[in-house]
Amino acid sequence: MQETAFCLSSGHFLFYSMSDSNSTDFTNPTTFILLGIPGLEAAHVWMSIPFCTMYIIAILGNFTIPFIIKTEPTLHGPMYYFLCMLAVTDLVLSTSILPKMLSIFWFNSREINFSACLTQMYFILSFFVIESGILVAMAFDRYVAICDPLRHSTTLTNPVVAKIGLALVLRGAILVLPYLFLVRRWPYCRTNIIPNTYCEHIAVVKLACADIRVSSYYSPFVAFLFIGMDVFFITVSYTQILRAIFRLPTKDARLKTFGTCGSHLCVILAFYIPHVFAALTQRFGHNVPLHLRVLMANMYLLLPPMLNPIIYGVKTQQIRDRLLQIFAHKGT
Repeated sequence: MQETAFCLSSGHFLFYSMSDSNSTDFTNPTTFILLGIPGLEAAHVWMSIPFCTMYIIAILGNFTIPFIIKTEPTLHGPMYYFLCMLAVTDLVLSTSILPKMLSIFWFNSREINFSACLTQMYFILSFFVIESGILVAMAFDRYVAICDPLRHSTTLTNPVVAKIGLALVLRGAILVLPYLFLVRRWPYCRTNIIPNTYCEHIAVVKLACADIRVSSYYSPFVAFLFIGMDVFFITVSYTQILRAIFRLPTKDARLKTFGTCGSHLCVILAFYIPHVFAALTQRFGHNVPLHLRVLMANMYLLLPPMLNPIIYGVKTQQIRDRLLQIFAHKGT
């Protein structure tokens, strides 16, 4: 039975096989073979340049934001603590994908150990869920700060923020565990070739020669119940925020208040829009070339870690001013 498309998947992949691979027994594979971007193998070295650049920007940006927040006492507040959590999550997501991708592009190192494949899959899926939850927490922070500002400091205390962060980590870690248990226990007898740059969950599942109905039921359960609820709570929060903003007496007050959550809105769009586009491509874009689907499967995971620190660095005045002070001090 073919697995139902779900929100954490981003490509309906075709399977490539080596000679006689269909007759080879992969019941207990020790390694998988990652093809990289099928059809564009000759351009792998050139394609590594933008991907490597994205990774460098993501690393520098997501280290810089927490450093600025730690060194600037005025930034020690709930919104910035959540921003630090977001930066750490982005670092893990990008590091889970990029190093192996670049080793494929530069050194043709296509093999990945079965356990390493499962580990990579686990980190990608769990931290994707964690990041979605962090965006909900940040939306809640903005809701309290704008709609009930007098209670903001008493509602989102440091212990509460820490508990929220722990709950989000546990949610992501526990929700993804069934994926790993299922993938590990299934037999594999078709091929051990994955047409992607990383161990994408649905691509690995389709290599199994077993009844995958449990996974096909659990995947949409996670997607619609948890990721869908995250989007719902964010939408409700910003509906209330916008209502509160439009009730402000002056245009300047409305613009100033809206500016405090503008960067978060941009981050939300940068996280969910590429993912929605990838999901639609998977669902309705069966005529889309495989290499474009693989690129989408990578971009929706790689764009947010690169864009998030840029968005907050440009749109958040406190961070921007502190960053300019650092550069001005070094220039003197």
